[in-house]
Amino acid sequence: MKRTFTLLAAALATTAAAQKPYHRDLAVLEVNREAPRTEFVEFASRDEALTRSFEQSDAYRSLDGVWKFRYADDVRALPADATAADADTSAWSDIRVPGNWELQGHGTPIYVNTRYEYATIDPAPPHLPEAIPAGVYRRTFTVPEAWAGRRIYLTIGGAKSGVYVYVNGREAGYNEDSKNPAQYRIDPLLRPGENTLALKMTRWSTGSYLEAQDFWRISGIERTVYLSAETPDALRDFEVVSTLDDSYRTGLFTLKMFLAGDREVEAGYELLDPEGRTVASGRQQATDEALFRAEIPDAAHWTAETPHRYRLVMHVRTPERTVYVPFSVGFRRFEFADAAERDAKGRPYRVLLVNGQPVKFKGVNLHEHDPRTGHYVDEELLLRDMRLMKAHNVNAIRTCHYPQQRRFYELCDSLGFYVYSEANVESHGMGYDLAAGRTLGNDRAWWPAHETRLRNMYMRCRNYPSVSIFSPANESGNGYNFYKAYEWLEAREKGEGRMNRPICYERAQWEWNTDMFVPMYPTAGMLEEWGREGTDRPVVPCEYSHAMGNSNGSLWLQWQSIYKYPNLQGGFIWDWVDQGFERRDAAGTLYWTYGGDYGDREPSDGNFCCNGLVSPDRTPHPAMAEVRYAYADIAFRPVGPARGSFEVENRFYFTSLDGYDIVYTVEADGKAVRSGTVRLQTAPQQRETVDAAVGKLKPGRNYYLRLRAVTRTDRPGLPAGTVVAEEQFPLQKGALPAYEKEGERLALSTQGDRIEAANDRVRFAVNRTTGAALSYEIDGTELFADGFGVRPNFWRAPVDNDYGDGMPRRTQVWKEASRDADAEVTGRMEGDAAVIAATRALAGGNRVTTTYTVYPSGAVNVRMHFAPGEEPMPEMPRYGVRFRLPERMDAFAYFGRGPEENYWDRKAGTFVGRYETSARRECFPYVRPQETGHHCDTEWIDFGELLIVADSTMEFNALRCTVEDLDGEQAVGRHYQWHNWTKSDSNEADKARNVMRRQTHVNDIPVRDFVEVCLDYRQMGLGGYDSWGKRPEESVTLRTGKLRDWGFTLVPKRARK
Repeated sequence: MKRTFTLLAAALATTAAAQKPYHRDLAVLEVNREAPRTEFVEFASRDEALTRSFEQSDAYRSLDGVWKFRYADDVRALPADATAADADTSAWSDIRVPGNWELQGHGTPIYVNTRYEYATIDPAPPHLPEAIPAGVYRRTFTVPEAWAGRRIYLTIGGAKSGVYVYVNGREAGYNEDSKNPAQYRIDPLLRPGENTLALKMTRWSTGSYLEAQDFWRISGIERTVYLSAETPDALRDFEVVSTLDDSYRTGLFTLKMFLAGDREVEAGYELLDPEGRTVASGRQQATDEALFRAEIPDAAHWTAETPHRYRLVMHVRTPERTVYVPFSVGFRRFEFADAAERDAKGRPYRVLLVNGQPVKFKGVNLHEHDPRTGHYVDEELLLRDMRLMKAHNVNAIRTCHYPQQRRFYELCDSLGFYVYSEANVESHGMGYDLAAGRTLGNDRAWWPAHETRLRNMYMRCRNYPSVSIFSPANESGNGYNFYKAYEWLEAREKGEGRMNRPICYERAQWEWNTDMFVPMYPTAGMLEEWGREGTDRPVVPCEYSHAMGNSNGSLWLQWQSIYKYPNLQGGFIWDWVDQGFERRDAAGTLYWTYGGDYGDREPSDGNFCCNGLVSPDRTPHPAMAEVRYAYADIAFRPVGPARGSFEVENRFYFTSLDGYDIVYTVEADGKAVRSGTVRLQTAPQQRETVDAAVGKLKPGRNYYLRLRAVTRTDRPGLPAGTVVAEEQFPLQKGALPAYEKEGERLALSTQGDRIEAANDRVRFAVNRTTGAALSYEIDGTELFADGFGVRPNFWRAPVDNDYGDGMPRRTQVWKEASRDADAEVTGRMEGDAAVIAATRALAGGNRVTTTYTVYPSGAVNVRMHFAPGEEPMPEMPRYGVRFRLPERMDAFAYFGRGPEENYWDRKAGTFVGRYETSARRECFPYVRPQETGHHCDTEWIDFGELLIVADSTMEFNALRCTVEDLDGEQAVGRHYQWHNWTKSDSNEADKARNVMRRQTHVNDIPVRDFVEVCLDYRQMGLGGYDSWGKRPEESVTLRTGKLRDWGFTLVPKRARK
């Protein structure tokens, strides 16, 4: 029996060690597993190889579907005969394959970020708990008669964690690298007719210490399981090097075919260009290896922009048969070079060139996640993800933190994505300390485990054209094992006649064993400094702009530096998808679960698994508008905006603009009045000035020039007509909507706790104690709901980033200030109008005055004046008012930024216009409820019965829920997101208050019978550099000394002009 041992194998080969189960034995990493290789199947003819899919090969049989399953909370409790050929499975459950067993009712899903769920305190690898949950999968299969005389292989695409394989009751192998295909030769174990396959899996193995990734810790078969047949003397593996010469014109092609037999056969190949023409071919007699070389004149290049693929068809001819194996080839060249530009110290910038160009990686991190199946992602969902990415200008994907399934790479090859390919290694739970007993990255006993996973990743991924960067791990410390890992990759990647792709590792930081500096979560200021001062290698953050909840503030600020400096070559947003699981409550309402929603006091990092740019069902977060803007490959700049002149910049590196229409629209008060289309031939990295026919602008109207870049024809992943870039320039500032002030003179009166301005048609009342508006009647119709009129508001429902930087506790004073409190209320007449002023004293010596000027027409102007005190105060979450309108005003229109919600530090990708929406639609369903639905730079909001006009501009939210409904701290019926690092954690609510999030979900948000409107001078920025400490930029922080008087007017329908 073939096994892979560690360096200690000889010493451990004792009787006691032999009795140790594989999953507990650090000396055993795999048993009988075939050497890792590029995943392929044979075809019977050249035509089939060129026209059929992988799964349509006659040499392929899927074993996916419904299997029998037996689960136990302790592997020792499984029946002794569970893997026997004749085991009785009549009482076993059915289970879908692929799909994690916890999502099918067996065991408990657990989410933790960095810790080991089975050893949250003081982990001591390779020690594992005594009781380890386990399951046995079983099914029968029959091998096609046509496969007689061929080698039969079983491939398990991915399964977790310690996987024992049995065929007809006999052990076939073992594996514990859960994210790479494990292939076993099983024909010696087969019998005629029906055969039995059993897979016994333990939830944890010693390999689990290298799989502490930030995702759900769940178990079972996660990828496709299949059988394949291969000719004994045919192809074992192959290696393609397809690069370019120094002129970037001639393709340099090298093919090594590694043969499986020991007799001489004919090995050959044919290379077809993207149009299907044969451009190279060869054949030779060989025993173990065949080597071919060719030069391809004027080779079509592979890049993420231009994913031109050649089709390689290899064949092996034996006396018995000829078999064919297809694969895609892309010609691209990677190299490091000095740029012409120089940094502040006079040194040339060091850059990575792809086909001679210093590309920018506009990337995301991608976990495998399906809200129903767990870690199994089918092709339909993969395609949906990638098309969404393309529509938002993403050109690069980091496989965090493990290799993906085969189909992922094939789609990246065809659609065009640069892939940052990472090995299935993360030992974050051990920390980064290089001392003995800490990081496994510096523990030599763990080098064989690291090397095995590195080899598994590299050997199966190396031939895909899209694979552009290699990484040996994520967040696993540095040291001995990663010095060796770099050298291992370097020996296979670097040098003449090799691909020379970058090798990058984040924990190497500025050490020698990373070709690029790939830090995590830099601020815009850090990027600006690295760009200005220069670096000794390119800078590409492997994780940045943490997309947890309502986030991604200052993304455009970061990209302004990235576009400015050659050595800043992009980054990978963390991350793509919220890892929530689908569930329905007793009322049938759908919501998404996260850590802490399962089991009894299981370890948890709460909703920290929900960091995506898209929801679990792939609904794009509003922040995606900002991503599309920042990542756009076509940009616009004003030249002479008053006359409609603008500059078009082609940010592409390999693509001219002849495949795009530049569509301009002149908008007057949000409505299109004229438009035109311009077609350009602008070369890559060049600019061109265009004049739009804006025509005559009428006085008193708001005019904007809206620009869009639209695909003219279908492009990989993008249909014709897709808007890929957008911009807007103001042409003329218009007047705000006018309203009537005159009417029957008002009378000012007081009664009890009310002060009221009224005439026969208008009645406006304010609470004399608190200064809050109580009632607003026009012609007998009440416009405020439930007596909840205008009142000061300084609080927002904390976003995830707020909890991370301590804002809820630090700024509690402003939450308290938003509650009703005593005020000094005065009233006076100014002509026919009534003026009511309410002044409240706030903490720190601050004072706020709200002044209501009620006009006889019924229009009410509201002004706020903030007088700062002398005591230091924390930042203010928002500065504004809120009030409630009846639910009949749910639908509204506004003139401001939209249509997506936007914020002070995330509004570059949303544009000023006239939008129609509703309060119900404005609430975006973040997995954990939080602040949502905000709009900046707004001039007016029209609720039909009531128009709100800003004195200048304002910001607003209009929702069918309250600030308190979205503020998790107010959800006292939900417990806090306890970590439960031990079963005896005290979980003290007093210490958690305003520090920890509560376990709230979208179905906790009620739909109120009113519309709550928040109007603001400003709301502070969201932040998003990370979600555990970094605050929003100071430039988008509300300090009391910066506040200005501001206001708006409530205009009933009868007072409109």
